[in-house]
This record gives sequence, structure tokens and C-alpha cells, in this order.
Amino acid sequence: MTVAVNKALVIGATGGIGGEVARALHARGWEVRALHRDPSRASQSNPDLHWTAGDAMDQASVQRAAAGIRVIVHAVNPPGYRNWSGLVLPMLDNTIAAAVRNEARVLLPGTVYNYGPDAGDAVDEHAPQNPLTRKGRIRAEMERRLEQATARGAKALVVRAGDFYGPRSGNTWFAQGMVPTAGPLKRIFNPARAGTGHAWAYLPDLAETMARLLERRDELADFDSFQFGGTWVEDNRDFAEAIRTAAGRPRIPIYPFPWPLVHLLAPFNETAREMREMTYIWRSPLRLVDGKLRNFLGEVPATPLAEALRTTLLGLGRCKKP
Repeated sequence: MTVAVNKALVIGATGGIGGEVARALHARGWEVRALHRDPSRASQSNPDLHWTAGDAMDQASVQRAAAGIRVIVHAVNPPGYRNWSGLVLPMLDNTIAAAVRNEARVLLPGTVYNYGPDAGDAVDEHAPQNPLTRKGRIRAEMERRLEQATARGAKALVVRAGDFYGPRSGNTWFAQGMVPTAGPLKRIFNPARAGTGHAWAYLPDLAETMARLLERRDELADFDSFQFGGTWVEDNRDFAEAIRTAAGRPRIPIYPFPWPLVHLLAPFNETAREMREMTYIWRSPLRLVDGKLRNFLGEVPATPLAEALRTTLLGLGRCKKP
């Protein structure tokens, strides 16, 4: 008897979360197709995937790549926050069109940017989404469009998480904000206000969680969402101290993040401008309540913090192997 193989298309498979989800699905026996403008170059990052040529901004190539696919992982983002307003929604619209055509489910890695101050400091799937920032409004619109697409035959799953860290998490607050200097750690920057908690997500755990949800996609609502609690710290200073312990450098200094420099550069630099817009997430706590996820899966992947940080630092080249 022939057993049907799960198939998925990953858009953004060279990125942090897209790459990890692709690896998690492949490890669980899925056939994973990946879209990239230069498949030969992209395949070097993950040779186990079936790379196909295409551009997320080109609806025809997305349609071709998604042919016969029932799961589309939409994990593509403009690098360095550049031109979010011009690229993010058109790319998603192309994915939605492919999902409608194939009656596929779109997995969207969600963020906390959707929430404004009225959401409170501990949010579940029913929390109001009234973002105050431009990026937050775009993220909320992405989810609105996915939900609307269910009336046309598509399905959607949003898994929301905090800031990413992991061995292949280069374009993140962790790698670029807290430990931005290449090579062995000499200093750590803490972006958070003193005493402020923060939500973090270890990418391999998050990706494994997403893979398990996708394997039970027939049990989900046409539009469904889950919060991934991940690594919650009551004070982000504790996270910074755990980083230096994991690096084997318990005495290296922890400095406040140079927010004044970001504000100074913001009028002239798009990345700095987008970073400035996210200042609020470091000034007040926002914890993701994951009771729904735990009730559904029963067990949620959770690598011990010391191991997760050590693996992350090794992967980023911030510490040496023993």
C-alpha cells in the first residue's frame, strides 16, 4: 500500500523561521519544496529541500511552485525591515492566490507587533489587535486577508511567537541587537527597560511546534491561531546574564542598548527607523499565553535555556566549541 507523503511549499526557506520549519518538516518525512530566485545558490543552505526558481513578488512563479501543494509556509520578509509597506502585502497576496487555487493551508509565523497597549501584558488568541505602529498595522492586515481568504477555499494557521533566537537566526534582535559583534562575545546589549519582561522564541522549538500543528491541520478551524509562549523572562537583564553564562564569559559587560543612536539615525536609515518604531516592545511586558496550544498538542517542545543559548551562540559564531 502506498502511503501519501505530506508536501509543503516554503516561501522564505533561506530565512530564520522559514529555514527551521523546512528542516523540521523534512525531518518528519515531508517532501519540502522551496521557492528562491537563485535555487543553485540557495540549495547550499539546505540541500535536503527541492528548490525551485521563483520570486515571492511574482504571482505566476508562486502558482507554479505551489501546484499540487496543500501546505504553504509563508515565512518571507524584506531583509533589514526595508520597504515593508511596498513588499509585504503583495507577497502575501500571491501566496493567498496560490492557496485559493490549491485549497491549501497557509502557515504564517505571527508576531507580537499586532498588539497595542490595550491588549494588556498577557495576551491569548482573543486579545484585541489595535496596533499603533505601521508594521503592526501591516501584520494585522496580513491576518485579516488570510481570514478573508477562507471564504474562497483557502485555510490559514497563524502561530504567534516572541523575538527569535537560534543557531541560524542572523536577522533578529538577538543577533543584531544583543550580541551584534562578530566573533567571541566581548559585550552584550540589553534593549529592555530595567525590570521589563520579554518573550523569546527558540527557533528549533517553534519550528517543531509548527510542524506538529500542520500534521494535525485537519483538526483545525479554517482560520486558526495559536500563541507560542516560548522563553519568557521576567526581566530581560536575566536573559542577558544567561547569554554570557552560556558563552562561558560570566564577567563580560552588559550595556544598555544605544537607543539614542537609533533615534539619531532613524531619519536617514530605514532599518534604524523601523527599529525605533519597535521601541515600545522593550518598555512594557507582553507575555503570550499558550494554554490553547498546550491543550491541543499536550506537550510543547522546550529546549532548556542554557542549551538553547549555547547552541545559538555556537551557530552565530559568538563562542567557540569546547
